[in-house]
Amino acid sequence: MCGIVGIIGHEFKVTDLIDGLKKLEYRGYDSAGLAAVNGQELFLSKSVGRVDTLRSVVEENKVIKGGIAHTRWATHGAPSDRNAHPHTDCTGKIAVVHNGIIENYQELKTELIQKGHKFKSETDTEVITHLIEENYKGDLYKAVLDTLKVLKGAFAIAVIHSDHPNVMVGARKGSPLVVGCNNELCVLASDVTPIIKYTRDVVFLEDGDVVFIEGNKMRITDFSGNTVIRKHTNITWDESAAEKGGFKHFMLKEINEIPESIESALVGRFDDDYNPVMHELDEFNIEKIKRILLVACGTSYHAGLVFKYFAEKYLNVDVLIDVASEFRYRPIRIDDETLTIAISQSGETADTLESIRAVKRAGGKVVAISNVVGSTITRESDVTLYMNAGPEIGVAASKTYVNQLILLYTLALYMIKKRNLWTEEHKNIAKQIVSSANLIKKIISNKEIEKVSDHYKNYQHFMYIGRGVNTATALEGALKLKEISYINAVGYPAGELKHGPIALLDPTFPVFAIAPKDSLYEKMRSNIEETRARNARILTIATEGDTEIQKISHDVLYVPEVHEDLYPLIIAPVIQLFAYYIADKRGYDPDKPRNLAKSVTVE
Repeated sequence: MCGIVGIIGHEFKVTDLIDGLKKLEYRGYDSAGLAAVNGQELFLSKSVGRVDTLRSVVEENKVIKGGIAHTRWATHGAPSDRNAHPHTDCTGKIAVVHNGIIENYQELKTELIQKGHKFKSETDTEVITHLIEENYKGDLYKAVLDTLKVLKGAFAIAVIHSDHPNVMVGARKGSPLVVGCNNELCVLASDVTPIIKYTRDVVFLEDGDVVFIEGNKMRITDFSGNTVIRKHTNITWDESAAEKGGFKHFMLKEINEIPESIESALVGRFDDDYNPVMHELDEFNIEKIKRILLVACGTSYHAGLVFKYFAEKYLNVDVLIDVASEFRYRPIRIDDETLTIAISQSGETADTLESIRAVKRAGGKVVAISNVVGSTITRESDVTLYMNAGPEIGVAASKTYVNQLILLYTLALYMIKKRNLWTEEHKNIAKQIVSSANLIKKIISNKEIEKVSDHYKNYQHFMYIGRGVNTATALEGALKLKEISYINAVGYPAGELKHGPIALLDPTFPVFAIAPKDSLYEKMRSNIEETRARNARILTIATEGDTEIQKISHDVLYVPEVHEDLYPLIIAPVIQLFAYYIADKRGYDPDKPRNLAKSVTVE
């Protein structure tokens, strides 16, 4: 996610804003900028690249009374100086930084242009600045409140005005924002790391909060202006721990960010009646598609496999899925009824990129699913569906895998709707996707996962098994365990056991069975019995209320009941947490597994 820092009150130097941004670099970003008030003049500095680049173009020792700074992770508009934050209004007096996505920015922008406002960037954020300008009648706080009433989506914002050098206004809806004050000044930030230099007494704003800061005093209200009381928290972490939000590793932090990540992925994706929305594909003649080619690597491949099962179940299409490193070296048959989907978290995966180029040379159309705006794959594809998961520091994919699933389910539902195949069942699936963040929040808080992992930390081998759509879950679970704990973990469709893999099983080779209550549940029970007969220890993921599974398992982890096609989504954090705890208990750093890189940019 983007990083926000705002300081107001006693005189300080521009370098303090820069130093605050440096403490947010772990969040990942593509550009940086700041706006500050010197006297009653607002000055602005922005640059693509690192915070140190910004430092080189500003007067660090310049004394100011208020300022806001930002590191941007692009969502609207490629990384550039003009798209970097802060954004200013037509008068040049108002500056805004923003983390999140404004869902209705396009209609707001159209209205503002009709009123004479001039836009300088491609971002959704700039509409906030011009709306505040439109609503400003001498009271910055009231102008912000009036603006918040028309914004849809997720956001955290900080606002300053050169006519009010001692005032800053912040607001939160869906994106984090923290504030702390000492005897001289107040600091507003998207995390505690820039604040604890000044005070360890902070307030974590809640959704729907607005903070009005004047000098070293703050007042918190709701969006209607009613005062609210929020508890103060004393921060005891050191700065390195604070970067991880108090978590031991980035991977654990990012798994805990999955609910928030899902909310970001879902912004604008379903209307009020749960109909899927993908305007990017409205001109794509989805109704005519009879064959889908899907190319990806690693975790992205497993997300694609879930899509294959789901799409083929409800659509009259064949979905052919390939590992990109193989796809690029075989004959590619493309026609007007073929759609290619390429999945890459980084947007720079070399094999996936070359596969896209091969499809384009053959005259095909490509829809990319990526997390990085402006990456090579997004530039070379016809359309990109963005995950909006924010930066992921841990090498092993966690929240990005979940957001891939969210987008792929939504894409399939969009195709179902466009083909007039929509039923009440599909609406129910859509409802459960929209509410999945709350379910996953409950799953992540389950302490049983860590407790159970203690039983398995010393094994050197592991087998994951699943059936149907959860074959992909088994493959992904095995990949997670092997890449961060270095256990020889293998994944198989459970029906394949008798065709070879069962020969591996004995008391030293435990089995992780994915067995929710779905249409293949009884088949899966039989497969578990087969593994138990070989004296293998059994860990099973099952649906809440299934007590029978306990009779044939040594350990059981439960997940809430959902539509059977959505189990890969809600089981994902379970297999991630299990792998994380095993790696940690074995003394390995799950954030930096040996021999692996976050983005594979070579063949």
